[in-house]
Amino acid sequence: MIVLGLLLIVLAGAAAIAVSWDETAASTATASFTVFDRTVQFTQLEFFFAGVATGAVLLLGIALLFAGMRRSAAHRRQLRATRTEARDRVAQLEEEKRELERKLESAPATPAPAPAPAPAVDRNRNGVDDRDEPTGPHPRVDVPRQSNDQLVAGRHQRTVDSR
Repeated sequence: MIVLGLLLIVLAGAAAIAVSWDETAASTATASFTVFDRTVQFTQLEFFFAGVATGAVLLLGIALLFAGMRRSAAHRRQLRATRTEARDRVAQLEEEKRELERKLESAPATPAPAPAPAPAVDRNRNGVDDRDEPTGPHPRVDVPRQSNDQLVAGRHQRTVDSR
């Protein structure tokens, strides 16, 4: 908005300067101006309305400029308030941290609670904790191999009778 306002102000100013440099515009019944290689002729009434339009463009540019400045000022004010609020929150948290550190330093050291005894494990329900029972290696049971066993995955070896 600010850039558009400045552009309109510059445009209106350029039009006013162009008219003021032309000495014959005010003294004759018609005024002619050359803009972008085109000649435009105005009567005194048209010249007056062109001045009114130039003034309106100037006022519109000033209004846009001030609206943009007001908007950016409000944005800066909100940003400043947000930063101040964050800074206050950080200061409050740091003060709470210092207070807790002071309480921790002034509090007497208390012993850690004793760990709870592990629950007894008696899966075979013989009254003795299974972790305390002496257990030996489990006996291995050998299963005789049968001739028609086949592997599901892996390498197959062809035997004479399975051709």
